[in-house]
Amino acid sequence: MKLSILGTRGIPANHGGFETFAERLALYLTERGWEVTVYCQLDGAGPTYEDTWRGVRRVNIPVKLNGAVGTILFDWKSTLHASGEDSLKLTLGYNTAVFSLFYRLRGRTNLFNMDGIEWKRPKWSLPEKIWLMMNEVCGCYLGNHLIADHPGIKRHLETRVSSEKISVLLYGSDALKEASREILDRFGVEPGKYALLVARPEPENSILETVRAFSASASGMKLVVLGNYYPDGIPYHKAVLDAAGDQVIFPGAVYEPEVINALRFYCGFYIHGHTVGGTNPSLVEALGAKSPVLAHDNQFNRWVAGDGAVYFRSEAECRDHITDLVGDQEKLKEMATSSRLRHQEAFTWPSVLGAYESLLRSWAYGPVSKSSSVPSTTQWAEPLPEHEET
Repeated sequence: MKLSILGTRGIPANHGGFETFAERLALYLTERGWEVTVYCQLDGAGPTYEDTWRGVRRVNIPVKLNGAVGTILFDWKSTLHASGEDSLKLTLGYNTAVFSLFYRLRGRTNLFNMDGIEWKRPKWSLPEKIWLMMNEVCGCYLGNHLIADHPGIKRHLETRVSSEKISVLLYGSDALKEASREILDRFGVEPGKYALLVARPEPENSILETVRAFSASASGMKLVVLGNYYPDGIPYHKAVLDAAGDQVIFPGAVYEPEVINALRFYCGFYIHGHTVGGTNPSLVEALGAKSPVLAHDNQFNRWVAGDGAVYFRSEAECRDHITDLVGDQEKLKEMATSSRLRHQEAFTWPSVLGAYESLLRSWAYGPVSKSSSVPSTTQWAEPLPEHEET
């Protein structure tokens, strides 16, 4: 069985959730006898070349351009290359789904992980939102099968295609049971005496509201904010930095797994301000670290973190919850236990990767008929209240 994974920066993972997932899935399937290819984006010029990493074939495509334009060019070259290969395709994200027309023309089978509702993110301009919405529609109709990482995403996709075309498959993380305490010295924090926030510095992630709330609270704790923050003149970045009190720490982006795992493992609680999207990898990883979770109140976060987390809808609520949690160690212990149980219930790597392999196997030898039983993890997808927004 042959699988090509597209849509990420490549492996080994150094950038984000999709790359981590691509790495874990590729290694898992390789150990189980699959021939796996991962398309990798490199900075700079030069010809496309192949190599092997831990038994996984990599197709390395250098791209000189940066940003979104460079990503589009990489996706274009990846799609052209992959369309000439007789393998099942798994595309992570739909941002350039229009290119998958080539798979249809050549009779290749392509499964889309549809990620979040990308075009709803406030950071995009109107032309960018139109591009993303167009590609979401293209992904729905050009993909042979769709994967939603959250029941709310599945319900959104059902407005475009039949539910039979969609499987709900989640994101996974390791269950942390220990971490290096000495790593905390790099950040000047102590176990249980800081809160943690991990997010890109974008308005939709409620970072400004969280920083203001934390700075105004009488918590006596520190807040560690991981992400790419630079004094580069971007108004939102500047507003966040200006709002931060002395107790807020901005270490920048951290990609070393052992470092970020230690920060999650020893934090007093984890703050998750994401307002849009499906199953967010950072939130799942916080659950796996047994972190008490304080999250923005929306259907996505509530389904992932469950009833044991605490939720806020406004900056004032966030501030009040921070103050309350700092003084209630018993509540924090209950929240930590709830995080571990929710993680064990739905987000362990063995269950997630096993579900992916079941779905991929059903498509590996050609299209699946509508009457066939398509494996999925929809048993995790409890129905959501109809009045909630996607």
